Amino acid sequence: MRILAFAALAVATLGAVGARAQSAATFDPNETFAPLGLPDPPNRYRSSGGAPGPDYWQNRADYEIHATLDPAAKSLGGEEIITYTNNSPDTLDCLWLQLDQNTYRRDARSVLAGEWPRRDFTDGYVIEAVNVVEGGPDTPAAHLVSDTRLQVRLARPLAHGGQVKLRIRYHYTVPGVWGGRTSWVATPHGDIYDIAQWYPRMAVYDDIRGWDTAPYLVQEFYLEYGDFDYFITAPSDMVVAGAGELANPAEVLTAAERDRLAQARASDKTVTIRSDADVAAAPPARGTLTWHFHMTDTRDVAFSASRAFVWDAARIDLPGGRTALAQSFYPPESGGEGAWGRSTEYLKDSVEHFSRRWATYPYPNAINIAGGSSGMEYPGMAFDGIEDKGKALFWITAHEIGHTWFPMMVGFDERRHAWMDEGFNTFIDTFESDEFAGGVYGPKRDSEYAPGGGAPADEIESVLSDPAAPPILTRADMIPEKYRHAVTYFKSAYGLVLLREVILGPDRFDPAFRKFIADWAFKHPEPSDFFRAMESEGGEDLSWFWRGWYLNNWNLDLAVESVAYVDGDPAKGAKVTVANRDKLVLPATLEVAYADGKTVDVAVPVETWMLRGRVVVELPGGAPILSATIDPHHLIPDRDRGNNQFSLAARGAKMNNRPPKTFRNGSGAQP
Repeated sequence: MRILAFAALAVATLGAVGARAQSAATFDPNETFAPLGLPDPPNRYRSSGGAPGPDYWQNRADYEIHATLDPAAKSLGGEEIITYTNNSPDTLDCLWLQLDQNTYRRDARSVLAGEWPRRDFTDGYVIEAVNVVEGGPDTPAAHLVSDTRLQVRLARPLAHGGQVKLRIRYHYTVPGVWGGRTSWVATPHGDIYDIAQWYPRMAVYDDIRGWDTAPYLVQEFYLEYGDFDYFITAPSDMVVAGAGELANPAEVLTAAERDRLAQARASDKTVTIRSDADVAAAPPARGTLTWHFHMTDTRDVAFSASRAFVWDAARIDLPGGRTALAQSFYPPESGGEGAWGRSTEYLKDSVEHFSRRWATYPYPNAINIAGGSSGMEYPGMAFDGIEDKGKALFWITAHEIGHTWFPMMVGFDERRHAWMDEGFNTFIDTFESDEFAGGVYGPKRDSEYAPGGGAPADEIESVLSDPAAPPILTRADMIPEKYRHAVTYFKSAYGLVLLREVILGPDRFDPAFRKFIADWAFKHPEPSDFFRAMESEGGEDLSWFWRGWYLNNWNLDLAVESVAYVDGDPAKGAKVTVANRDKLVLPATLEVAYADGKTVDVAVPVETWMLRGRVVVELPGGAPILSATIDPHHLIPDRDRGNNQFSLAARGAKMNNRPPKTFRNGSGAQP
């Protein structure tokens, strides 16, 4: 039988001076609980409560793109018109754009900045023309290519509220599978082209840095929002899967495909749009077709094209009676119930789950592509692996489409803060793993950081105990690959688990987290905004947590040092001495087990350690005590669990080997 006893039990303390002298030298309350100045101070743009301020502004980039895919040359060429709106209070004398294809050049900064030598290269973007569109004849614009950036110098500076239109012509060679996030790959029924980072894209000008021109080394993206109209011309035997909404289905789809799409929009079950037999019977290309897509309120678009695509779809049910369409495109050899034949089912369930729990999915389609660019996300679209199947396909589908929330809706700067999009997304997709089909694929684990399959509190210790492991707030490109997943994904996600399950509780965390998403949807939050939002809405000063978990890679070591009866008599009560021996602090539970079968839980809040490193917990009289254990269910990371229990049981008895508690079915999450 378990008895909960919290405020009713007295917590006595040793003298502060004596406690500090006896504590491990690594713990200093003045360091752990010192006032914390966050990197970006609040102002009229970013409020003290973590929301956008009354004068928050954001520039805008709208695109019209016409591109042609040439499979014979493995190239893509295009022309874009960018309408750029300056909502900032500043006058801009130049514009900066991102040229991410230049990362594949031999002279790219990324060649020597990466950890592995690159052996394959392209010429990157060939910029044919950069013009300003002013109503009459286009005016050539002075411009400069600098690695993966393009600077356009404006003859007339762009004042607040002004717009400028750029027309840019370009072409580039599509890299093979070595391209990673964009590629082409051969399959038995035809090549698959995953086309991303495929047009010069506006860099962000914001209130933090002005132009954010971090080069493309290996980390991902930071982009402005706007509307896109884009047109893809490809051989007539190819199917083009594009982000957003297909605007000209009558021109590019057969009557049968249009009828099947209409069925899918009304179906909870997956409907085949293009079958294996359709792929096999497809006639050879006779000329080209142009596919027109439109997408609103997005920071990017991507597409995939192939004659090898099987295509299926199903309706997504969203809050408020809205619907969207889940679609999967994959070659015939990837199909089947054990593999991509269930992709649309996984996609539909994931989008519905994330929409119910956090925020409604904003786009008309959610698309999953089997191709050469495995495990990459774009707004409303995921590129996953041709050979993915079973739980791996489920996990990667949920994770990649989950990126629609972070960073596609909540527009994090991935080049600098990859922990925000990857960690936040890892956090939310663990709930989906726990709940899909009764948890058949849960809890989500990853052998890279959980080789033992134990509780996250235990698995994270290899990171916290490693003196070379970087803090979460390290710039993304500075985190070595050895630590990228462990820190950027796992530690970041587990920090949110601790915040939800241990520090705030779901009743405070969930509304605060949802408000943060709603406040910053289609905007650009910084880490300081998130920290302030969770403190203000969650109702806690969390400076000690931000300092220990995010700004540093600190460890926790709680220990039960002794249990002593008052005057040697259990009936008169007992005193349990608990120590904090390392720099990190977290709320914990002290469990006291009695010989009569009762257990008592005593809450040990973080404030316990604000003046000292050791406390004495006074317990009322009762039966003899068998043991006192701090964190009995392994809910928090503790570097030395060997000192977590003080046992008064018979010699040799062991009581600290109970299974760790796990969070399941909506009560929490395990990264």
